Amino acid sequence: MSFGRALKRRMRDAVLPVAFAALCGYFVWNAQLGDFGLVAREQKLENIALARATLAKAEADREALERRVTGLRGDRIDRDQLDERARTLLNLVGKDEIVIPYEPGKRLFQ
Repeated sequence: MSFGRALKRRMRDAVLPVAFAALCGYFVWNAQLGDFGLVAREQKLENIALARATLAKAEADREALERRVTGLRGDRIDRDQLDERARTLLNLVGKDEIVIPYEPGKRLFQ
C-alpha cells in the first residue's frame, strides 16, 4: 500500500470526527459569547438591576413631589409650605430672617 492511499484513508476517517468537534465548538462558543450566551445574560441582568435602581429613585422623587403638591392643593392647605413657595417665587424674605446664599451647584435641599 502506498503512502498516498494510507494518507487518504486516514483523512477520510478523520473528516467526520473533526466536523463533529467543530460543530460542538461552535455551539459551545455561542453558549458562552453569543447574543444569548452566558456573558450577554450577565450584562442584561446588570442592565435590569441598574434600570430598577433608576426606577426606584424616580418613584421616590415622584412621591416626594406628590406630597409637596398635596400640601398646596385641596381643602386643607399647608400654610408653611404655601408661605415657603410664595417666598421662593417672589424672592422675598421677612425683616427678622437671615439669608445664607448658596453656590448654584451646592443646594441645601435636593
